[in-house]
Amino acid sequence: MDPVIVVGAGPVGLVLALCLARHEVRVVVLDETPGEGPAPDEERPARTAVLGPDTTALLERLGCATEEGARWTGWRTMRRRAVVTRLSFETPGAAPEGDGTDGAKAAGVSPLHIPQHALTRELRAALAAEDKVRVVPAARLETLRQDAYGVTAQLRGDLRGGNGPTWRGSYLVGCDGARSTVRKLLGARFPGRTAVERYAVAALRAELPWPGEAVLHRSPARGGEVTARPLPDGVWRLDWPLPPGGELVTPEALLARVRDSLAGWCGDVPEYELLDTGVHTVHHRLTRRMRTGRAFLAGDAAHLLGALGTQGLDEGLRDAENLSWKLALAWHHGASETLLDSYQAERREAVGARLRAADRALPAVRSAGGWNNVRRALLPGALRGHDELLTDGHVGRGQLGAPPSYLRTPLSPAAPPAGSVAVATPVGALAENVRVTAPDGSRVPLRERLGGDLLVVLTAPGSGVWERRHWADAGLMPQLEAAVSALPMRAELLVTDEYPGAPAHTVLVVRPDGHLVAALAGVRPAELYACADAVRGGAAGEGADGEGRAGSGAVRTGGGPEAASPGAAAGSSEGPGGAQAPEEAPSEATANR
Repeated sequence: MDPVIVVGAGPVGLVLALCLARHEVRVVVLDETPGEGPAPDEERPARTAVLGPDTTALLERLGCATEEGARWTGWRTMRRRAVVTRLSFETPGAAPEGDGTDGAKAAGVSPLHIPQHALTRELRAALAAEDKVRVVPAARLETLRQDAYGVTAQLRGDLRGGNGPTWRGSYLVGCDGARSTVRKLLGARFPGRTAVERYAVAALRAELPWPGEAVLHRSPARGGEVTARPLPDGVWRLDWPLPPGGELVTPEALLARVRDSLAGWCGDVPEYELLDTGVHTVHHRLTRRMRTGRAFLAGDAAHLLGALGTQGLDEGLRDAENLSWKLALAWHHGASETLLDSYQAERREAVGARLRAADRALPAVRSAGGWNNVRRALLPGALRGHDELLTDGHVGRGQLGAPPSYLRTPLSPAAPPAGSVAVATPVGALAENVRVTAPDGSRVPLRERLGGDLLVVLTAPGSGVWERRHWADAGLMPQLEAAVSALPMRAELLVTDEYPGAPAHTVLVVRPDGHLVAALAGVRPAELYACADAVRGGAAGEGADGEGRAGSGAVRTGGGPEAASPGAAAGSSEGPGGAQAPEEAPSEATANR
């Protein structure tokens, strides 16, 4: 089987390559940069990303170090001199700071705030340890063609006009940014709005009154609205929304904003070291197609968003996690059209809902109409002020920031399975990160087991007290293990002491990306099978290798996926040009499908 070609070596492309490698899929990454590290001009302290707990957990599962990022102790939203909202975050291994005595509300696990160049560097370091991934530097895509068996990508030639090398892949994913060459070659439209919001940005080192806390200051006494988000070593990123119109932001005007904000917080302008400045423009766009045959789009190549504090990179990483396990099933076992189409169905709906929520809120939040306008502009039943709405976008809550729920996914049973029970997590939402007992007896957070096989989780009160050997062969376990072994795709059987809202002996079915498929009362082999069959999109049709293989079920007893990689080492190119001859005349990839 030919490798999967990933075009683009930004964070989304690198994460996708790592995810596929963990699924034992060979990958070729086409990287436009000439070397293995980011270009020096990309090391911008003011270019940072705020990632939610789910995407941060994904990075950590992939072996990406996050020490250069900061986890906030809290968040405060201020209007003039008054504190409107105080949130207190958990940090790994520590209890939440807020206990209610200071007015702070516990808000779960902190986001991760990290410079993007540091994130890219650590992802490259993790990728260097993967022998199934080949990174091709200075590789600029020129054309691509598809046929029934794969994709042929031709790279740009030298300055003398010669043809560049070609690469043959089973699938191709464009992670090549907002000006995506892949998207243009596929002829996928990219409608939306330009310059929805603009921000002046500065990174500086200073001592501010709220060490470790992020701050949104609305209507301050001096200057305009500003957000201050901490990084390690006393560094802060400050953002000021700019008025519409596109006026030039001069260095003098930006320095005046810095001094006004610091003086408003500290009384006088404290000593500070200005590290980086810039202007950031937010666009809202969503491609019409995220899949065209064997080619897919992910990250900024597929969508742009970021108004009102929302984070586009978060959604790009969710693209990578969603697509990786589906491509892995297709690569190893063949896949139905339903499975591959589900990527577009789920991710376009999720990002589209985020964009619609932001578009509805923008007129109220950025106008001078006040609370009455907010009440009219927000979604029905949303009775809250725009300060709280902005907070949600920044910290990853509500319709602007929370992880998506795939409520209308094609990968769900046609009807709720018999014996379904209601738990605290709606079907389609991310499962709670409860502690589970793994097959090796270790107790770990559920998110540490994601990214591999289907998960089947039994709620068994008391299992956390006793060693696994005391209950592994007792009660429902033998029957459940037999049912999991018969599933049409590989699955791992886990046990948890309790799950929010779940009665004892509830069996939870969780997708490889953490979304809940069903909660069943007891062991129901037929219903379990139906859930697993729905998750894989039904039986695979004839695969790319012509054999039409369906996945075989197995209970995982170890920590990693079963190696099933056919072919030679990653990224081998065939012949002088690196292309493997297609078995039939390839069709142009720009054809509408």
